[in-house]
Amino acid sequence: MAIRLDAIGIVTANMAQSLKFYSLLGISVPEPSNDHVEATLPNGLRLMWDDLELVKKIDPNWQSPTGQRTGMAFHCETPTGVDEVFAKVIAAGFQGKSEPWDAFWGQRYAQVSDPDGNIVDLFAPLS
Repeated sequence: MAIRLDAIGIVTANMAQSLKFYSLLGISVPEPSNDHVEATLPNGLRLMWDDLELVKKIDPNWQSPTGQRTGMAFHCETPTGVDEVFAKVIAAGFQGKSEPWDAFWGQRYAQVSDPDGNIVDLFAPLS
């Protein structure tokens, strides 16, 4: 039996804002038509969004987690790309967590927050 990671899900309290945020990071997101939206990434992995109310219907005991339990990182190809994506996200009204900087591990690195408080990394190799 083969098993592989097929999808990553995001629970969101504001579908439109979450889709806008991830579209700024290069994800081709469809127009929301209901409480579940999916986008297939170029590598075949699916990114899925579920409205908070849908999740609570599926699991009435569901509670919003505290703290950061998982992470997503977006490769921006070049160090300048990290700065550009960070600026674009901030200009669109979303929050930055850490401004771009040259990290000691050899990457240009920054962090932004999606509308639900998930921290998203932006990175590119320095060399």
